[in-house]
Amino acid sequence: MLWLALGALTLFLFLGGLRAFEQASVTTIKSLLVWIAALAALSLALLLVLTGREGIALGALAMFGPLLWNRWRAARYFRSGTWPGTGRTGSSSNSGTGSTPPPRSPRGGAMSKQEAYQVLGLTPAATEDDIRAAHHRLMRTAHPDAGGSDWLAARINMARDVLLGHKHA
Repeated sequence: MLWLALGALTLFLFLGGLRAFEQASVTTIKSLLVWIAALAALSLALLLVLTGREGIALGALAMFGPLLWNRWRAARYFRSGTWPGTGRTGSSSNSGTGSTPPPRSPRGGAMSKQEAYQVLGLTPAATEDDIRAAHHRLMRTAHPDAGGSDWLAARINMARDVLLGHKHA
């Protein structure tokens, strides 16, 4: 009888978890998966240390440490809109201006002209021909048919439409 009650409780918790998963946003699910992976990695590291295999744990840290550091810095950038250390020489990729990137527009929101120029890698002095040439150059590699990303291709198209004054639905 105890096993039947534990099984029913497990099933109830599993179905509740599925309902929460169904109603959760993609961001929440990604965050949950990151936390699960981090807890699993910490548990594995603790198990390795407790069983006398510190060398393996240190080797894994040396191998995955830089990756984790870069992910942490990128997450800080996307939360705050400023890249850490942009004041240092050579750490900014904004055409050598040394300024921080502008805040990102909300997902699905309208793109500003400044952001559109940044997406296409142009300055506000760009002509219509410059805009079309930059769009064509970027779409050669960013188009999904060429192995690129749907999201990136849509951003490039939106930037072109904003700068050329086309209506964007």
